Amino acid sequence: MINVLVVDDSAFMRKMLTEFINSQADMTTKAVARNGSDALEKLSKESYDVMTLDVEMPVMTGIDVLKKLPVQRPAVIMVSSKTQRGSDMAVQALELGAVEIVAKPSGSISLDIDKVKEEFLSKIRAAAAAGTGKLLQSRTSFKTVILPPAAPTEQMIATSSRNVLAIGTSTGGPKALQTVIPALPASLAAPVFIVQHMPPSFTESLAKRLNQLSALEVKEASHNETAENGVVYIAPGGRQMRVGRKEGRVFLSVTDEEANEGHRPSVDVLFKSLAALNHISVSAAILTGMGKDGTEGVKRLLENHNVRIAAESAETAVIYGMPKAAAQLDGVESLPLEQVAAFLTRSVSH
Repeated sequence: MINVLVVDDSAFMRKMLTEFINSQADMTTKAVARNGSDALEKLSKESYDVMTLDVEMPVMTGIDVLKKLPVQRPAVIMVSSKTQRGSDMAVQALELGAVEIVAKPSGSISLDIDKVKEEFLSKIRAAAAAGTGKLLQSRTSFKTVILPPAAPTEQMIATSSRNVLAIGTSTGGPKALQTVIPALPASLAAPVFIVQHMPPSFTESLAKRLNQLSALEVKEASHNETAENGVVYIAPGGRQMRVGRKEGRVFLSVTDEEANEGHRPSVDVLFKSLAALNHISVSAAILTGMGKDGTEGVKRLLENHNVRIAAESAETAVIYGMPKAAAQLDGVESLPLEQVAAFLTRSVSH
């Protein structure tokens, strides 16, 4: 049984989230708290598997709670409004060890919160599976080494007129990306495409934060823009991103099409689009996340391309679901997170 602490300053939101949780056979609301201070008091007396934490609260914000959490802490899901302030704070919360974000559909008190009920419950299960051990470890302590680029093979010279890098990730991904993206060299001779499972409006905040930390430009992708070397493109939350090529131009297609196997954006959609391109060399990685999104795309890349693909190893992945599914395929190399940037850049001239 997953024991949950629900923290929100709105009595209505506490009531609705509690009802969602208690409607499930595998979880229960063990307690509720009306603000951050109340939450810390309850945490000092009882243990919980998961805490759902409102971002913006009086007395003590969700960010302040995260900064004061004890070592023995529950896995945390941030429940946030879609405002710019809410999005920025939620991304900051992920940096501080929160595992997931659920977006309130219509503001701090969302009368239509039932729209995200299934997502909310799914993320509680993901958070419980993750626990807190790997979320708490400091990834900045990893020694990241950029290897020199490998000499291109004859086959690569003959078939590749351009290199691209691609990354797919989900639960625990924002923190993992903070290890990988800043380790990519400023002179990278390839564009980088990222699918991070995230609600709409939060990927822009994630891109801005990674841009501050990285030598490369990091941005949320736009429809029909040309992909440039040394730029990192993050698929917008709630949309699908593909990469195409026309008259020598590599460009992005960002659309409102339906979710693929429940995911929008989908790693499979991105990877399959890359597999359809001719004369492109692809280096890709599947990082932490629940489920198997990306596995079918990896299969397609392995069938159609001269590719190098890595999957984050169990020792560093917050959730060893997506990378585990990919690692089971022949031709995929399993690596700890701190080695992923070097793997991706090794065959790219820079």
